[in-house]
Amino acid sequence: MAELTNSWIKQIKVPAPSLKDNTADAERFKKAVKDTLGEQLIDIDIYLLAKLPELIRKNNLILRCIFFKDHNKWHLAGITGRDTDTAAGLAVDLGTTTVVLRLLNLFDGRTLAEHSFSNPQISIGPDILTRIHFAEKENGLISLKHLIVTGINSVIDKLCKSCKIMPSDIYLISVAGNTSMTHLLLGLNPYYLIREPYIPVINRPGCQNARELGIKANESAKVFIFPNTGSYFGGDLMAGILYSGIRHSENTSILVDVGTNAEVVLGNNNWLIACAGAAGPALEGGVTKMGMLAGPGVIDRISYDHRTQSFNIHTIEDLPPLGICGSGLIDLAAALFLSGMIDIRGKFVPGACKNRLVDKDGIKRFVAVFAKDSATGYDLTIGQADLDSLIRSKAAMYTILETIASYVGISLSELFTFYVAGAFGSLIDVRSAITIGMLPDLPESTYKPIGNSSLEGASMILKDCKLIDEIDTIRNSITYVELNVNQDFMNRFSAARFIPHTDLSLFPSVHF
Repeated sequence: MAELTNSWIKQIKVPAPSLKDNTADAERFKKAVKDTLGEQLIDIDIYLLAKLPELIRKNNLILRCIFFKDHNKWHLAGITGRDTDTAAGLAVDLGTTTVVLRLLNLFDGRTLAEHSFSNPQISIGPDILTRIHFAEKENGLISLKHLIVTGINSVIDKLCKSCKIMPSDIYLISVAGNTSMTHLLLGLNPYYLIREPYIPVINRPGCQNARELGIKANESAKVFIFPNTGSYFGGDLMAGILYSGIRHSENTSILVDVGTNAEVVLGNNNWLIACAGAAGPALEGGVTKMGMLAGPGVIDRISYDHRTQSFNIHTIEDLPPLGICGSGLIDLAAALFLSGMIDIRGKFVPGACKNRLVDKDGIKRFVAVFAKDSATGYDLTIGQADLDSLIRSKAAMYTILETIASYVGISLSELFTFYVAGAFGSLIDVRSAITIGMLPDLPESTYKPIGNSSLEGASMILKDCKLIDEIDTIRNSITYVELNVNQDFMNRFSAARFIPHTDLSLFPSVHF
């Protein structure tokens, strides 16, 4: 087994006690740690202190120790014998809608197992705002914390069973989530996050004890919570910045993660600027009656064949269509626009839509999939209100990008790389997004999907102890722009509420 170069697991040789040196076991251990790590500040909890004397003697003075670190202070998370090869870490992407857990071998960094599940707090409300208001009720905050901790523990059991290990073999946990989600996990009141001037309880939670959070792991396991910057720019983006490597590039690039919010960071190795705004819900599939999250049978790609005047539809796992997710919705809007079925305002053109435009309960709806071809036995349709919502979301997305670029005096055309994170980045067709004016008209080679950058960044921390200091460096180099009070944003937003934009010179490759 090839061990990691910068593993959190260190071998510590403790000086033997004697009549001439009757220093306490803990003090001799701390001195040995200092000699090995060069660090003075070591936190050892009472659970490990109680076991220390026997462990030292049982292992002939040589211990394998698992550490974690935050704010220049090292924490002891566990002690194993020299021959033990079971020590696991858990990376957590704490999403508002979906939570992903990845179990890692701390010795060599291998992924042992991975599982995603719907955030149990959805039972309270699908969005953050609803959950924050619920937290204000009696026992509301306690209930929200219980839901997410119980959900995480249930999956920990499944992951451990699949790998034939015990939850007690998990010593380190790293959690990357938005500011609100981490507050709810920690049981911190998010009340002031949604009220001007939008202040969190804490920005740098650092290392916590898993047992105090109620997370099922080793009794001395440590949990590192990625820090946040601002009310809407959380640890998930910190992890994404770490994974993308944007901070180490001389060239100016941008990272976008679209979930419940669109979170954006722009910069290079000299500076980083960040902002966030509400552009996500419509793009997650919640905008239409047939909208849904990506899954089997969900439409993820659509194109229009001008020759046959028909739509080419692709579903996940090639099953009969059940509904449509965000990437499919963007494709559909682009196809409707290029075919002339909607105009630059996103309004249906009846003559071009022909028999696909139907009247349902007094509302005009476009039939994307007829009943005979759908898995539901009903027409899959999109209404004008649905399209209007999409137009607002795409306008917000583009305006966020344009505003943050203008803030530092550059144009979007100057970007070297455009990183797109999350399922949004993995599934989206860049050409369709450019066509409707959601993403800037850059060469398609500029765009780089990077998957679940939150989970990847959380995993990186578990594999390389030297990266922990990078997190604070990233956070300290970020300038956060609050869009909620930015008048320039509102002016630009109005101009972006057309397809692709009121200023067509910004989208020279879009021909219609």
